[in-house]
Amino acid sequence: MELRQLIYFIEVAKREHVTHAADELHVAQSAISRQISLLEAELGVSLFWREGRNVRLTPIGKVFLEHAEKVVLEIDKAKQRMHEFLDPDNGTVRLGFSTGLSVQTFSSLLAQFREKHPGLEYQFVQGTPGYLIRLIENGELELALASPVPDDHPAVSGEILYMEKLMLLFRRDHPLSGQKMIRLAQLKNERFITFREGFSIREILFAACRKSGFEPAIAFEGEDMETIKGLVASGTGVAILPEPALLFNLSEEIVKAEISDMELMRPVGVMIPKKREMAASEKALYTFLTSFYDRLNRFQR
Repeated sequence: MELRQLIYFIEVAKREHVTHAADELHVAQSAISRQISLLEAELGVSLFWREGRNVRLTPIGKVFLEHAEKVVLEIDKAKQRMHEFLDPDNGTVRLGFSTGLSVQTFSSLLAQFREKHPGLEYQFVQGTPGYLIRLIENGELELALASPVPDDHPAVSGEILYMEKLMLLFRRDHPLSGQKMIRLAQLKNERFITFREGFSIREILFAACRKSGFEPAIAFEGEDMETIKGLVASGTGVAILPEPALLFNLSEEIVKAEISDMELMRPVGVMIPKKREMAASEKALYTFLTSFYDRLNRFQR
C-alpha cells in the first residue's frame, strides 16, 4: 500500500468521478484507475461501485475512507513537524510547568524570548512532576519546569536553574506573627496547610519537622498555591511557601517569617528528554532558559 494510492482514493471518493479527480491531482486518469485497482486487489475488497464515468463508495469503501483520511492527515502533520523541527522560528513550543511552581521570573524570560522568535506558537501544560515526566517519556512534551528535579531518571535529564527560599506564613493575629525569626520546633502544635503527597514542598516540610523532633499535623493538602495562601489568611493553619510566590497576591491578613534554625530551600529546574533530540524551536528556548537563569544567578551572587 502506497501513500499515493490513499491520496488518489480519497480524491476520487470526494469527487465521485475519476476524471475530475485526475484533473485536480494533475495526473492521468489511467494512472488513478490503475492505482485504485492495485489498492483494491491488496485489500481484497471493492472500494467503489462503477456507474459509467461516475463512482460511488461501497459500504466497506466508506469504512476505509475514514481510516485513509486519518493516515494522510497524520502524515501531513508529521511533515509539518519535521519542518518545525528544523526551523527555530516557526512551529509550536510545548512547555510544561509542575503544579505548585512559582514562575514569576519566567514571565519576563518568556517575553524576551518571544521578541526574538515572534513566529512561534506556545502550548502550556501543567501537572505533577511525575505526570510531566511521563509526557516527556511518551514524546508528548520536550521541555518542562519542575520541582523536584530528577537526577537519575533513565529517560529524562534534569538541570537545576535556581533555588527558592521557603518562608513561614501566619495569619496576622497568630501569637508568633510578631517574630521575624522562628525556630521550627516552635510550630510542633500547629496545623499545616501544604501540598498533597508527591510535591516537593510537602516533602521538605515533613523532613524538616521530623528533624526538629515532631510530625506535622496537616489541616489541608492541595495543589494550588493561591488556595494555600487563602487558607492561611482565614486562620485555618500555617504554611511554608517559596519567597518569590509571596511577592504577588498576598493578603494583608498574612505575615511571613524566616526559619532560624535551618535553611529550607527548594530546587527548581528544567527537564528535557535524555534519549532524543529536541526540535530546533524547543532547543532554542532551552538554551535561552538556561542562559537566562545563569546570568540571573551570577548577578544575584
